[in-house]
Amino acid sequence: MRFPVIRNILALMLREMSTRYGRTPGGYIWGVVEPLAAILFLAIGFSLLLRSPSLGTSFILFYATGYVVFNLYQVISSTTSQAISYSKPLLMFPAVNWFDALVARFLLNSLTGIITSILLFTIILNIVENRTVLDLGPIVEAFSLAMMLGLGIGALNCTLIGLFPVWAMIWGIITRPLFLASGIIYIYEDLPKLAQDILWYNPLMHITGLTRVGFYTTYSPTYINTTYVFFVSLALLFFGLLLTRRYNREILNR
Repeated sequence: MRFPVIRNILALMLREMSTRYGRTPGGYIWGVVEPLAAILFLAIGFSLLLRSPSLGTSFILFYATGYVVFNLYQVISSTTSQAISYSKPLLMFPAVNWFDALVARFLLNSLTGIITSILLFTIILNIVENRTVLDLGPIVEAFSLAMMLGLGIGALNCTLIGLFPVWAMIWGIITRPLFLASGIIYIYEDLPKLAQDILWYNPLMHITGLTRVGFYTTYSPTYINTTYVFFVSLALLFFGLLLTRRYNREILNR
C-alpha cells in the first residue's frame, strides 16, 4: 500500500475519532458502558426466568460470549455501509477515494471493537467468573470472521444504500430478527431440528458458537463450519467492492 493511501486512511480515522468520540461526554467510555449494560440487562432478565445458562454457571459470561462478537459484526457492517456518505465532503478531493473511506471506517471500528471486547471480558472474567480457561484460537478466529462478514455486508450495502436510500430501511427490517437468530441467548443444540436446519445458514450462528468454544472447554459443537462463513463473507466482500468501485461516483453525485 502506497504512503499517500496510508496517510489518507490515517487522516480519515483521526477525523472520525475526533468527531465521533472527541465531542461526546465520556468519549470511548461509552464504547464499553453500552455493551456492558446490554449484557447485564440480558443476564439479570434471564436469571429470573432460568436456573442456569445453557453453558457454565454465569449468565453474564454466557451472554457476553454471544453478544460481544455479534455487536462487533453489527458495528462494522453499519459503519462501513455509510463510509461514502460519512466522508462525502472529503471524497470530492481527487487525493481521497472511496476505498480509503471504506478501509478507514473498517479499521477504526474493528480496533475499537477489539479493544472494547478485551476490556469487557477482562472485567467480566475478573469480577464474575475468574476460573475460566481460555482457548484463544477459536476466539481470534471467531472475531476475525465477524470482522470479515461485517466488512462484506457493509461494502455491499454501501452501494445499495447509496443508490437506493430506501434499502437502509428495508435492510433494517430484514435483519431485525438477527439478534434472536444468531445464538446470543441460546446455543444451537437447544433448538429443535427444524430451527437448526434453517439457522445453520446464518453465518453469525457459527461465529457465536465458535466464540463459546474458546470460553467453555466442555463445549464441542459439531455444526460449526468456518469454511462456509469465510466464503460467504468473501463473496459478499467481492461483490461489495466491485459494485462500490463501479458506482461510487454516482453515489457521490446524488
